[in-house]
Amino acid sequence: MNSTKLIGKIFEPRQKATALYAHETEAIQDRIFRKLIQTAASTEWGNKYDYRHIGNYTDFQRVPIQTYEDIKSYVDRMRHGEEDILWPGKVIWYAKSSGTTNDKSKFIPVSKDGLHHIHYQGGTDAVALYLQQNPESRFFSGKGLILGGSHSPNYNVKDSLVGDLSAILIQNINPLVNFIRVPSKEIALLSEFEEKVERIAETTVQENVTNLSGVPSWMLAVVKRILEKTGKKYLNEVWPNLEVFFHGGVSFTPYREQYKALIPSDKMHYMETYNASEGFFGLQNDLSDPAMLLMVDYDVFYEFIPLEEIDSPHPNIVPLTGVEIGRNYAIVISTSCGLWRYILGDTVKFTQKDPYKFIITGRTKHFINAFGEELMVDNAEKGLARACAETGAQVLEYSAAPVFMDANAKCRHQWLIEFSVMPDSLDKFRHILDQSLQEINSDYEAKRHKDITLQELELIVARPNLFHDWLKMKGKLGGQHKVPRLSNTRENIEEMLKLNQEND
Repeated sequence: MNSTKLIGKIFEPRQKATALYAHETEAIQDRIFRKLIQTAASTEWGNKYDYRHIGNYTDFQRVPIQTYEDIKSYVDRMRHGEEDILWPGKVIWYAKSSGTTNDKSKFIPVSKDGLHHIHYQGGTDAVALYLQQNPESRFFSGKGLILGGSHSPNYNVKDSLVGDLSAILIQNINPLVNFIRVPSKEIALLSEFEEKVERIAETTVQENVTNLSGVPSWMLAVVKRILEKTGKKYLNEVWPNLEVFFHGGVSFTPYREQYKALIPSDKMHYMETYNASEGFFGLQNDLSDPAMLLMVDYDVFYEFIPLEEIDSPHPNIVPLTGVEIGRNYAIVISTSCGLWRYILGDTVKFTQKDPYKFIITGRTKHFINAFGEELMVDNAEKGLARACAETGAQVLEYSAAPVFMDANAKCRHQWLIEFSVMPDSLDKFRHILDQSLQEINSDYEAKRHKDITLQELELIVARPNLFHDWLKMKGKLGGQHKVPRLSNTRENIEEMLKLNQEND
């Protein structure tokens, strides 16, 4: 008997609950809004903004929009053990996040309520929606390889931890889950990423792994090491029952073909998740549709700022029901972790309503708009995918930034790309990428017109492991850290280029 069919019945209530998203989103979000406001009314923050007299969304708009810098002093007091600040009680877990690769770390509160009603709920629903799409799954016939980060004590506060969100999740996971996951907690929480990869490769090859969870770039390092140690060409030769990879953290587009090459199995599935240190927000509920379902019944109340108004002193902020299809928005969240009208930093575009589905288009601070071209990460991913498809290339990592003006008074975008498979022609790859960006983005096309404002992009091939070494140099190897894809300044790319030349 297929044990997954039996165990899968546990997930049926959540499958039914998410089905309500199709016609009850407004009522669900209103219930979440009222729950959050009422629960936090007696906190220091709730008293400051008179939460007891917030009766509706209009009232709530008197609370100012927040960035991490705005709440940093509150969070630091919480980290030192103060209670009832942003959320009731004492918060003892803090997800250390750099957003991308900013040197200054953020410490995001993870309350007990948020841990269970946001983060763990997202993990549960990932399995629920996957099983709903794959009724013949044998997911529970083996174990899941969950790739996490590490944590450390938080100041001198008893039992308090600070570290990668994944490490906090593993540390507090239901003990029963440990019977169906690998590696051991001891290995999963190792702080040295390269040692962790080696230990995972040593201890998991004999297991029956049916599913993977983690950031694509870091999981790829694990997969390649396992293949090296076993002498196998394909991962499904090591784990013949492998059927799904739950991935998130970075776009899967640059990695998809590499995974398909390493796991050439028609029963292998890839399910995108949108989980961050600040919360769990989306899940792919149709594996044929890249858009994700917005999870509207967690402890998260959503608002959105049109991207073109992000720097406005008085932006037009709208609740979920006010968004328009096809428009770029910055996400604003209020959660049971004590984040209030908090700018998440990611940008999304909705593809449909009832239920609300979206794609991640980039970061509010990670795009290139040096010349009015408004190039988003989503544009870059699509352009790279086409260039790869037409030249046989595979991109491992990349970063791009503007060249404002060189000795010949020419401006352009400079792309630093590490290939796992080189294109048949670098010039062809470069030209296709540039042309694709013009077709995808009308602003970029306008600035490229007759090479007046922008010249054709420049392509520099990165040496093997350049981005790995850059992250290691920055002390950001493994965990939630990621390579900045697009930057509006040259700070990151100049460091990378210097490292690339030093090791030629």
